[in-house]
Amino acid sequence: MQRRHFLSSSLSATALSTVAAAVCAPLGLALSPAVHAQRSLVPIKFTLDFRVTSQTAPFFLALAKGYYRDEGLDVSIDVGSGSVASITRVASGAYDLGLGDLSALAEFHAQNPATPVQAIYQYYNRAPFVIIGRRDRGITEDFQSLKGKKVAAAAVESTRRCWPMVARSLPGGADLFEWVTTDFSARDNVMVRGDVDAATYFHDSAVSLFARIPRKDLAVLDYGSAGLHLYGNALVAGKLLQDKPDAARAFLRASNRALRETLANPEAALGAVKAREPILNLDVERERWAITRQYLLTAETQASGLGAVQPAVLARQVEEVATVFNLPARPAPERIFNAAFLPPAADRKVAA
Repeated sequence: MQRRHFLSSSLSATALSTVAAAVCAPLGLALSPAVHAQRSLVPIKFTLDFRVTSQTAPFFLALAKGYYRDEGLDVSIDVGSGSVASITRVASGAYDLGLGDLSALAEFHAQNPATPVQAIYQYYNRAPFVIIGRRDRGITEDFQSLKGKKVAAAAVESTRRCWPMVARSLPGGADLFEWVTTDFSARDNVMVRGDVDAATYFHDSAVSLFARIPRKDLAVLDYGSAGLHLYGNALVAGKLLQDKPDAARAFLRASNRALRETLANPEAALGAVKAREPILNLDVERERWAITRQYLLTAETQASGLGAVQPAVLARQVEEVATVFNLPARPAPERIFNAAFLPPAADRKVAA
């Protein structure tokens, strides 16, 4: 490597602008607009709920196409360790924004009433919570077919934790089946080997299982089919809302723009995800996005716009969480979700 190339590639944008200022000032020269732009970018740390896949493709599209930079932001995106953990990452101040489960956020508020963390954009309009069972073990789309079965799930994950909300309306209640605790990475394996009869999934995360067991041999039990309507992962923020509210609004504008484009045509977003994680199989990611899309673009989002919630639906969800988890308090829905940072309604409209 030539020394000149090494130096140019090693200096950060901030360092380069500092050098430029030092050189230009004595000569009475003005800094270029580009240098000013580099110096004024607001750094934003964003944590996903899990690994990089097409489930979160719009955020990588916004990054790749410069939408965040156009809004004056220098955004970095890190993988997560679960939709519950994202909330604690934001609450601790380690991250400015994250993708966190709305039910978990309600519980977090009850236990930490002074927390500044709020949801500011509803990404999953409906939680993609499902239990997927093997038909050769007698499991069908009827939840009663799970009676006496073994169901695998990670120790702390939203689908498992929200099961009691579904179970309240079912004969047999929460003890309808036996939980088998397993790691996320081992879930497909225990299903394929037959160690368990079923497992919990985010529906769009199940494409890895579908690649190993034909879909016709699997039954998908959607929590929504049991009458439970829950909002899923939302964009959550904490101190950023007080310290840099304009940056929060800018992040939502750029993300919303990319989400609308991805819903209309996902190919560019899939390419952006592939660039971040070259090991991904684009055919698998197309299949995954097709499932994700069902939970993002619903009748509600077409009526109310992307990112918003209906107060009555949110209130019912908070009530469910408080009752099932026996919370010490019922957080006010307006403390859980703050709509003040949303882009204008016209910018959030999307066709079917």
